[in-house]
Amino acid sequence: STAIDVLGYLVEVVSGKPFDVFLRERIFEPLGMTDTDFWAPPEKAHRLATLYGPSESGGLKVLQTTENFLRKPSAPSGGGGLVSSMADYYRFAQTLLNRGAWNGVRLLGRRTVEWMMTNHLPEGMRLPDDPACGFGYGGSVIVDAARHFHMGSPGNWGWGGAANTWFFLDPVEDLLAVMMLQYMPGFSIPFHHTFANLVYQALVD
Repeated sequence: STAIDVLGYLVEVVSGKPFDVFLRERIFEPLGMTDTDFWAPPEKAHRLATLYGPSESGGLKVLQTTENFLRKPSAPSGGGGLVSSMADYYRFAQTLLNRGAWNGVRLLGRRTVEWMMTNHLPEGMRLPDDPACGFGYGGSVIVDAARHFHMGSPGNWGWGGAANTWFFLDPVEDLLAVMMLQYMPGFSIPFHHTFANLVYQALVD
């Protein structure tokens, strides 16, 4: 929602820096996320993924080319717009799974991350599209694993994007998973449930 855009602006106010500069200095550079920014330079244009959707004939059609991401936006958004790679996103997710640290760099305190991954909704309230989940700071939290749409542990935390992108962290299993489909409309196909089930079924220890 626009709440995340407001948070991005608050970061600018509190830090005294543009939002993109703050992210680069405080998160991307310390974690070695060299492919993450609000735009991609020309030399990386060939690596940008095309966004697809259903065509009228039953196949796929291109919904958005990569041109929009080859120029710096006038106002970096707190709610979306970053360009990244699977490797960079893995570093970010692993940092959260590690309770705020990655490769000797600590961005957040352990208790801060645990608080982020705790359900903060009032008793009895759930996400409208998933009665098994509550909400932490920035992501959904599985509260009732038995009622969830796919396999998972209580405390499983994550979030998805409009193009069927999704990641989740499972502190119980010390597990993270990232999926980047680049297909819209979001969550119109149940593949993310299948993906999660396949991940958990692969755990045999």
